[in-house]
This record gives sequence, structure tokens and C-alpha cells, in this order.
Amino acid sequence: MLVLGIESSCDETGAALISDTEGLLADALHTQIDMHRAYGGVVPELASRDHIRRVVALTDEVLARAGKTRKDLTAIAVTEGPGLAGALLAGNSVAHAMGFALGIPVVGVHHMEGHLLAARLADPAPEFPFLALLVSGGHTQILRVEKFGSYELLGETLDDAAGEAFDKTAQLLGLPYPGGPAVSALAEKGVPGAIELARPMIHAPNLSMSFSGLKTSVLTAVRSAPDPQDETFRANLARGFVDALVDVLAAKLVRAIKMTRLNHVVVAGGVSANRQLRERLTLEVKRRRGEIYFPPMRLCTDNGAMIACAGIARLESMSDEERNALLDKLAFGVRPRWPLEMLPAASLPGNLTV
Repeated sequence: MLVLGIESSCDETGAALISDTEGLLADALHTQIDMHRAYGGVVPELASRDHIRRVVALTDEVLARAGKTRKDLTAIAVTEGPGLAGALLAGNSVAHAMGFALGIPVVGVHHMEGHLLAARLADPAPEFPFLALLVSGGHTQILRVEKFGSYELLGETLDDAAGEAFDKTAQLLGLPYPGGPAVSALAEKGVPGAIELARPMIHAPNLSMSFSGLKTSVLTAVRSAPDPQDETFRANLARGFVDALVDVLAAKLVRAIKMTRLNHVVVAGGVSANRQLRERLTLEVKRRRGEIYFPPMRLCTDNGAMIACAGIARLESMSDEERNALLDKLAFGVRPRWPLEMLPAASLPGNLTV
């Protein structure tokens, strides 16, 4: 099985080729960061138009790198949601047009399921069941993953996601978009404990999280500072923010380990590339004699490889009748809002091999 994965849910256009026997053959990614930086965040209309310009070129690029042609494809996997409606339509239009022309199935993939399975592309790869912490610009969730297609949401943020908190803190500190890398780099220069910030819901007896109060703490600190532009103050505030956010995520993950008695953990999503978060969570899991898995660093952000990986898994879990139904599907739609728990259960048992 040779599957082309296409990702276009937000501000990155990704394409990748995965073989069920040879693994990841080639991938390519175009990020729109430079285009959106002038606006301090993603502009949906600009994002959609840029996906239209990039997606065909990227699919041709990965095919050329892998020494394959479109006729070699077995299927196409494309992000169906959640995400920006226009951006999703750009990727899905190309995927379904190509699938129809080639006479091969096109399977819609849940963006967060892609992130969940991205760690399967690491070596070693996690085995089921495991706990998953998804941390990205739009999602912060803890899930129990019993097997492929069986996801139980244990807790999530009640307001801002971790990535949103990073971006808003970056704006308050006068740092460029995207906020995560900029705030983390500045935090490296700060002194731990110099500025203490709120850690909302850290002691709550559940797995719910909240980061809007942390953002407000940053705003209050900036407004009350004698000189908000002072470099020492900015570095200490960035360090205080990162330490507070990491403390909350670590506390909730430890509580989830105790509740479920699962000590195999997958951490995925764009924020999982954060060095401070990786180090702290690795320490906490190792203390409990567990194993922690992260996607390869370049596959932490949105990418086509995770979509192809999830697409193969979905296709392998389908009956012949279900696969044939995909060939007859001339109309398609996207799902800008699509809760992960609404995914159909998969019949695939045990572990995936990709």
C-alpha cells in the first residue's frame, strides 16, 4: 500500500508518501509563517489561497523524491478536519480530484488522530494502550488510547490551548509570531522563580486545564512593571510563563498516569517540540518507570506524514466494502469542527505497523 498524505488544515501545507512496508519514503512542508507574521496570526483567506498555490507542487515534489508517479499510488489521505474551512477545502479539492482521476480511494483523516499517530513514525514506536497528551495551537487534551480508533478523552483545556497561550504571551512581550519558539528562546535567558505566575487548576482533582488565567497573569505583570521593555524583566517573565505552563501540564499528566495506571505516554502536537516541556515530562514519566514517546522533531508541527500514517491505519481497518464505497464517493465535504471522540471506531486490533 502506497499512500499520499495531504495536510492543509491551517498555516502549513504538507505532503508525504508512506508505504506500509517501507515506511516514510518522502515528505515536504511549506510553512506560511513569514506571510502571517505581519498580521500577528493566521489570516484564513490568505492561508487558503496559499494552500491552493502549494499543494500540487508539494505532491509532485514528494513523488519525485521517492521515485514514484501518481499511477503508483494506492490511496490518498487528506485532512478532513478540524481546521480552517477554506484551508481544508483547498487540500480536499486536490485530493478528491486526483483520486477520481486515478480511480483510487480518498480517505478523510482527523487532524488530531494524525498527531496521535505521528509518534508511530519514531523509533522505537509506542505500543497500545498508552496515554496521549496533545498540545498544539488549538488543542490541549489528555486521552487514553486503547487501540487505533479507540480514544477516550480524559481532560482538556476549558479555554485557551497551550499554543494559544504561547502566542498571546509573545504578543505581550513584543515577540514575533509564532509565539512558541520565541517565548521559549527568551525564557532560556531568564532566572527560574524570579517572577511567579498563576498556575490555574493545577490542584484541581480532575484533568481539566485552563490557561486564560496564566495569560492574564502575564498581562498584569507587564502592566505593573516599571519598564516593560527591560530585557531582564522580559526574560524572567518569559521564564515564569514557560515554567507555569509546564508545571500545569506535568501535574495533569502525572495525575492521569495515577488514574489510569498507564505509564506509556505519547506527547504530540506543535508544542511538543518545546525543549523545556520535553525535558520535564520525560523526567516525570521516567520517575514512574514509564516510557515517553515524541514524534520526530520535524513531525511535531502539522505535516503530511502524520496524515498518510493515519490514512493507512484507517484503510487497513476498513472492509473491502467500505473501501469500495470510497471509490464511489464523488461528493466530499470538510469538518472545521470535528471532536475526536466522534470518529468511527476501527475494527483493527492490536498494534499498527507502518
